[in-house]
Amino acid sequence: MEIDILNKKENKVLDRTEVKFDCIYSGEATPKLLDVKSKLVALLDSNRDLIVVDSLQPHYGQTKASGYAKIYGSIESLENIETEHVLAKNKEAEVVENDESEESE
Repeated sequence: MEIDILNKKENKVLDRTEVKFDCIYSGEATPKLLDVKSKLVALLDSNRDLIVVDSLQPHYGQTKASGYAKIYGSIESLENIETEHVLAKNKEAEVVENDESEESE
């Protein structure tokens, strides 16, 4: 999986950086939200708790998806601004990872 950053915009009013990206995943299934989030953390050198992947839309007939993520300056900003369903969507993926690691032990 390869991620190309298309646009990176600083939003000082909301204390966040907004990132639009393309995800190319030739020969694979559409990547999971957690995989994309992990790749963005490494690519943007950011804290995992401050990144929220808002959307990941696959392109029909292509091995490509367009995404939108937000990197907040603080946990307080993230919790005050983001809607509950977006936070839950990003947290569920982390809970699934923890459950899988416990089963393998």
